[in-house]
Amino acid sequence: MKYLFNLFFVVFLFTGISVPANAETSSTKNNNLPLEQLRNFSDIFARIKSDYVEEVDDKTLLENAIRGMLSGLDPHSTYLNPEEYKELKIGTTGQFGGLGIQVGMEDGFVKVISPIDDTPAFRAGIKAGDLIIRLNEKPVKGMTLNDAVNIMRGKPGTEITLIIIRGDNSNPLTFTIKRDIIKVKSVKSRLLEKDFGYVRVSTFQSRTATHLKEAIDSLNKKNESSLKGLVLDLRNNPGGVLNAAADVSDLFLSDGLIVYTKGRVQNSYFEFKAKSNDILNKAPIVVLINGGSASASEIVAGALQDQKRAVIMGSKSFGKGSVQTIQELRNGGAVKFTTARYFTPSGRSIQADGIEPDISLDHYKLSASEDNGLKRIKEADLTGHISNPDEKTDPPLTDKADESKQSNDSMPTDYQINEALNLLKGLSIYSQNNTKR
Repeated sequence: MKYLFNLFFVVFLFTGISVPANAETSSTKNNNLPLEQLRNFSDIFARIKSDYVEEVDDKTLLENAIRGMLSGLDPHSTYLNPEEYKELKIGTTGQFGGLGIQVGMEDGFVKVISPIDDTPAFRAGIKAGDLIIRLNEKPVKGMTLNDAVNIMRGKPGTEITLIIIRGDNSNPLTFTIKRDIIKVKSVKSRLLEKDFGYVRVSTFQSRTATHLKEAIDSLNKKNESSLKGLVLDLRNNPGGVLNAAADVSDLFLSDGLIVYTKGRVQNSYFEFKAKSNDILNKAPIVVLINGGSASASEIVAGALQDQKRAVIMGSKSFGKGSVQTIQELRNGGAVKFTTARYFTPSGRSIQADGIEPDISLDHYKLSASEDNGLKRIKEADLTGHISNPDEKTDPPLTDKADESKQSNDSMPTDYQINEALNLLKGLSIYSQNNTKR
C-alpha cells in the first residue's frame, strides 16, 4: 500500500486538485478525476515494483507511463526527456550529422515519409513509404522513434546499414549509407525555358519565403522579363514551419484567407490572411504534389487551390493536417502533442484526407523497375491518427501507381514537370487572350 499512497500523493500534487471527503462522488459528478482508473494504474505500478523479474526504479516506470499516455493519442504526440528535447532542437537548426530522411512510426517500425533532397539517403535511393526494420543489424521493433533517430544521426563520414522492406516485396533491401552534415537548402530554382520558371521547395524553414522570393527575382532577371508562368514543386516535401507555409502562400496572393487552425481551447485558433502583393502579377502557377507532400506543403497547395490561384497537379497528398505544440517541462524535457487541426480557406480539413489534385497523374509510371507494387503510406494509414471532422470514416488508400515514386535522376527528364510546363503554356495563352478582349 506504500506505493499506492505515494502514487496518489504524486498525482494529486501534480494536478493541483484538492480532494474533498466525498471525492468519489464529486469526481463522478464533475468528471474531473477518474479514480477507478488511477487505482488500476497504481495497482499495476505496485505489482511491477514487487513482482517484475528485475528491479525497476520509479523514474523509469513513470516516464514510460507518460510516454505511453502520449503515444496512445496519435502518431505525432510524444514525450521528450531532456536529452531527446535537446536533440530535437539540434535537428531544427537546419544543420546536423545524419542521413537526411523524414521519418515516423507505424506499428512499432520506422516509416520513411520522405527523403530530403541532396542528402545521403536521397542519393542512396531511399524512397517514401520504405519500412526500416533494422539499423546496423539491430531490430527497430520496440525502439522509440527518438531511439531510432539517435542511431541514424552521428558523426559525418561514418557509415550505417539500413535493412528496408519496400512495398509488397518480401526480399529486404540493404543500404549502407555514409552520414554527412545535413544542410537543408529549402529552395532551388531554374528556368524551364523562356518565360517559364521552376522552383522546388523541399522543406519549410523560417526563411523559406524570403529565399523563394529571391529565387523568383533571380529567374525574372535571367529571363530578362517577368515570368509568364511558374511550376512550384512541393513533391516529397514533408512540411515544416506553419508561418513559413503562410508566408509562401502570401507571395502569390493579394488578399483573402490562407489557413486557419482550430482546436478545443480558445487560444488554439489562429488565422493567416494574405497581406502582400502577388509577386507573379497573377501569372499562372502549377503546383506539383504527391503522397509525400505533407503538413506545410498541403497548407500552401490548399490555399492556392481554394483561392483559385493555382492548378494543383499530381496525386493526393499525405493528409497531415494536425498542429503539434511543444511545451517545455520543469525537468528540461518537453511534451509534443496535437492541439489543433489545419483548415483551408474554404473550411476543408486536411487531416487524414489530404489535398486532391485538380489534375491527377496517379496512373503514370516512370519505369517498370520503379513499380514494385509500392503503396505510399498516408496519414490515414497511421495507427491512431486523429480523425477528420468532416468525414464519418477515414478514406481508404487508393493510390495504385503513385506518380510519387519519383526518380532521383536529373529534373529535365521529369515527366510531371514537362506536363506542368505544357499546362502553363496553355494557361498563359488563355490568360493573354482574355486580357486582350
